[in-house]
Amino acid sequence: MRDPKDNNHDDCNESEDRIFCLLRNLTNAFGPSSFEVDVRKVFTEEVKDFSDKIWTCGLGSIIAQKRGTSDSPRIMIAGHMDEVGFMVKGITKKGFLRVNPIGGWWGHVLPGKRVLIRTREGKEIVGIVGAKAPHMLKPDERKKVIELEDLFVDVGSYGEYNAAEEMGIRPGDPIVPLTDFHILGDGKMLSAKAWDNRIGVATAIEVLKELKDIDHPNTVFSVGTVQEEVGLRGATTSAFEVNPDIGFAVDVTIAADTPGWESELDEDVGAGPSISIMDGSLLPNHKLRDFAIETAEENDIPYQIGSLTRGGTDGGAIARARSGVPTLTLSIATRYIHSHNGILHLDDFKNLTKLLTEIIKKLDKKTVDKIRND
Repeated sequence: MRDPKDNNHDDCNESEDRIFCLLRNLTNAFGPSSFEVDVRKVFTEEVKDFSDKIWTCGLGSIIAQKRGTSDSPRIMIAGHMDEVGFMVKGITKKGFLRVNPIGGWWGHVLPGKRVLIRTREGKEIVGIVGAKAPHMLKPDERKKVIELEDLFVDVGSYGEYNAAEEMGIRPGDPIVPLTDFHILGDGKMLSAKAWDNRIGVATAIEVLKELKDIDHPNTVFSVGTVQEEVGLRGATTSAFEVNPDIGFAVDVTIAADTPGWESELDEDVGAGPSISIMDGSLLPNHKLRDFAIETAEENDIPYQIGSLTRGGTDGGAIARARSGVPTLTLSIATRYIHSHNGILHLDDFKNLTKLLTEIIKKLDKKTVDKIRND
């Protein structure tokens, strides 16, 4: 485990697979919504050698551009850098932290879990999510989901010793799950916090790398967006900045291969990237959707069809940018999102990178005009 006091990202050792190193550094990075600086540093370091231009929009999203021909279409690939977390709301007289959620949490996944608080001076402090002991719960309380306002964070206060104040914790300080990257099973199942959506950030990085020595008929903008978990905010501003002709949002979707699922239509880990036909924020452009499916089939890339009636992605904001952008969401099935430990499959990530790379190689001006105008 990394030292919580060390604000630097882990260095890759010479024997470690580059992809594993990238994914570990991205998921271990501290970055709840509005505090994505560390993730942005990883992104910048990864793309600096094969981007023509890198800059940051006013809200904090990072944009890396790889130019094509002079009249080339503008293709945007967005993965959001932020993760769900918390913010210190206040400190009780006995030194416990009351918190506000940043993004969506289900109370039952939190009691007893470790979290990391970062102070304004950059100090990182370990805490434990606390709640009323189960022995003290009334019968009706046992049947209810734990309300987030009933939870607190214990940083080691006792008696007259207020650890939170002594360590410099103040309202407004951000909090994230304290979990490390692990390789499970046969070496292809990967566990970490923040897959939602560091795997999308990794995809945006890897597609740009794959295009490094390839002639392609467009200009690609790989974007790490901010504040997706609190309202698609970074996608809104960065899409205005990029002004894309075509947009792709890369995110996670719900894996339905664990006990308790009965539908045969849901996505499984390891079965290929998911091409979304709808979600709560986006009805994708039909021609772009079909183009992605055809590209996958032409290149023997496994894929799944995704459909959600609730929840959304950056695609919903990109599609509404300026006068409107044909947009598609591509996802990776992930278990236990919005918790301390998500699990996904390495091959899904590699196949999604391959699919997006092949799509971009085919998206010339004639094809883009047909998608946009026919």
